[in-house]
Amino acid sequence: MKTYNNIFYKIIELENLFWAWDGFKKDKQNRKDVQIFEWKLEENIFQLHRDLKNKKYKHGPYKSFFIQDPKQRHIHKATVRDRVLHHAIFSVVNPLFEETFIANSFSCRIGKGTHRGIISLNKTLGMIGKTGFEKCWALKSDIKKFFQTVDHQILLGIIRKRIKDADAMWLLQEIIGSFLSEKSDIFYNRGLPIGNLTSQLFANIYLNELDQFVKNKLKVKHYWRYTDDFIIASENHGYLKERLSLVSNFLANNLKLELHPNKMTIRKFQQGIDFLGYVTLPHHQTLRTKTKKRIFRKLKKRIVEYKSDLITRKTLDQSLQSYLGVLTHADAYKLSEQLKNQFWFWLNE
Repeated sequence: MKTYNNIFYKIIELENLFWAWDGFKKDKQNRKDVQIFEWKLEENIFQLHRDLKNKKYKHGPYKSFFIQDPKQRHIHKATVRDRVLHHAIFSVVNPLFEETFIANSFSCRIGKGTHRGIISLNKTLGMIGKTGFEKCWALKSDIKKFFQTVDHQILLGIIRKRIKDADAMWLLQEIIGSFLSEKSDIFYNRGLPIGNLTSQLFANIYLNELDQFVKNKLKVKHYWRYTDDFIIASENHGYLKERLSLVSNFLANNLKLELHPNKMTIRKFQQGIDFLGYVTLPHHQTLRTKTKKRIFRKLKKRIVEYKSDLITRKTLDQSLQSYLGVLTHADAYKLSEQLKNQFWFWLNE
């Protein structure tokens, strides 16, 4: 395994910190905490650099709130100072692990994403089932409370295999240890905050262990993962049941994770495979009902924000085009027309 040294100073160098600021501030210029930080930008960045260099840096507290997307999620928002550092860490550390990730890991990676995942799934399921759709099965599952149950020591152990820089590990341990979920106890520190850019990176590093097990140990040919959701496809129903048991044991024994007991299904391709907001079928693809409802709900919210002068008309129109773009990946012409009509009705009511 390739290892890396001298990571810490690449993270904390001033050029990287200012680059991280530029990446972080996009679409956030109107937020008060961002404006306050920017008012004394050079002073704040230089102070962050000094604190890191002298090992005086301490991650600040999180602001906690809930969002509905579509299920309720508990978000923990770090300070601007800490989020700038998260971007700086991501820019240096992510490339070190990116080369180890499998092709069919689609979450939070350049050139991947939900649409690429759906295209890959659709293409492969079509190939497997081309001689008879009844012979194509898909196992779908996800991990129960994944972000709340990530074990800090296991995560740090995985990272240490690749990063041999003690100073960088001090910093990563500070970031990881800045948050403890309700799943922590006196023996184990657990949890990654939903909302941190670094949490997306750490999630991919952690679950790459699962990906490598499935692909290299179990020799599974058809496998896709997006964060904690994954699918395995096969022509053999019994094969999938066996793999489900093996995956469950690996997660429990190696990563201290548990499959969600109510979200494990094995379905025929012709019944429709629900993944990443879409339902993939042999000859077409539809949008998941919950996804449809979420799009209409979010668009209405954006119109309310526009009417309250919280966003510009340009931002509102961009939101509409974004949602219409989601619909282009499904057989949803009528739904697209319905969304546009509803948009103009809400805008003019």
